[in-house]
Amino acid sequence: MKYVDEYRDGPAARKLVDAIAAAATRPWTIMEVCGGQTHAIVRYGLDRMLPATIELVHGPGCPVCVTALEAIDKAHTLAARPDVIFCSFGDMLRVPGSQGDLLQLKAQGADVRVVYSPLDAVHLAAAHPQRQVIFFAIGFETTAPANAMAVAQAQRRGLTNFSVLVSHVLVPPAIAAILGSPDNRVQGFLGPGHVCTVMGTNEYEALARSFGVPIVIAGFEPVDMLEGILRVVRQLEAGRAEVENAYSRAVRPEGSPPAKALIDSVFEVCDRPWRGIGTIPQSGYRLRETYRDYDAERRFDLGHLHTEESSLCISGAILRGLKKPHECPAFGKQCTPQNPLGATMVSSEGACAAYALYGRHLEVSSPNALLRR
Repeated sequence: MKYVDEYRDGPAARKLVDAIAAAATRPWTIMEVCGGQTHAIVRYGLDRMLPATIELVHGPGCPVCVTALEAIDKAHTLAARPDVIFCSFGDMLRVPGSQGDLLQLKAQGADVRVVYSPLDAVHLAAAHPQRQVIFFAIGFETTAPANAMAVAQAQRRGLTNFSVLVSHVLVPPAIAAILGSPDNRVQGFLGPGHVCTVMGTNEYEALARSFGVPIVIAGFEPVDMLEGILRVVRQLEAGRAEVENAYSRAVRPEGSPPAKALIDSVFEVCDRPWRGIGTIPQSGYRLRETYRDYDAERRFDLGHLHTEESSLCISGAILRGLKKPHECPAFGKQCTPQNPLGATMVSSEGACAAYALYGRHLEVSSPNALLRR
């Protein structure tokens, strides 16, 4: 496919792998932040192509995976109401809460609907004025502009039966939390290309300076990621800690000013709990006071929620880069894509789902044949 094949080119990938091997004189641990990058790594076997000195660990880059259990349970409580049409993206329906998932609730008769855009939920509210329509607004900064637009349009149209359950999270505070943890072992980052398309690269400069780590914004194809890894290794070897943009075909330092302005007009920054990590200060979005009438948590009495994670699931350690999916005793046994114990096995961008999809739960799994092309 034009404009894609060149980023999956085997000889180009081999040159980059050889360059990484030549550049690395000591062990380095690098974390990719985005779940889409995790899937590319596992799908193409990039981690197996690299020299033994380079270890890739998987970060909290899947918004479905890091959505707090409390938020999932709030979604269940709202979706179970007979007067509610609860709208969500499809991958949220199977994320386990304390009492099952939204798909099970739908099977029991709840009006839970998959939508492809938050604006679909706005249209549903207009079409069903007698029902309360709630959209589950999750995601990193990438999805925030569309969710902000939905709330702004609902207000503009005077829809009093539309609201959002907000659980937005932000990438830079999560990176800071990982780097500030006493058990951190990450020395460099592949930054999230999609997030930076919206937000730009400028806000990562302070992280690189404060923690002394290189951050290279990378794309999602094999050549993209290997180029990013090479740049991180070269910085580490040289003792540099800078932000580099290896995804310049999509990312600009300033990001998208109109999208950022829309986000800022509807949302404000707040503390936010992350699944498996805990509450990170100033790491999420909530609706501004101007839009408080569209906040589902304010509109409905959710009562006291008791949340309880699976005792077998180690997704928290996986999301912090401390463990890998195959190191979980339940992986591929009690926890499978058909019977997930944690969000990292459910989401299409989850690390556990990637390992299961591409056979990493098997004793023998052949590396991808990218370099043999």
